[in-house]
Amino acid sequence: MAFFTYILKCSDGSFYTGHTDNLEQRLAQHQSGFFTGYTYKKRPVELVWSENFPTRYEALEAEKRIKGWTRAKKQALIDGDWGLLSELARNYGDRR
Repeated sequence: MAFFTYILKCSDGSFYTGHTDNLEQRLAQHQSGFFTGYTYKKRPVELVWSENFPTRYEALEAEKRIKGWTRAKKQALIDGDWGLLSELARNYGDRR
């Protein structure tokens, strides 16, 4: 079974990061307002990044790590800009 960490772009331009074992179902839940949390009033949402992991633990750890990142670092991940992502990671002490 695969587990996923994902980033959604909300209608207000903000990002939401989560993890799941069923990405299609989770996206539909966010779109429908099933969850009354962060994304509820920020619909529609758009899946902008996801990665699969072999265990729920690894997906959860990736979610926690990404949630602590700045918007710039998340955007670099979404864009696949590994050079910028690496540079932002090196500047971790200055700003996440």
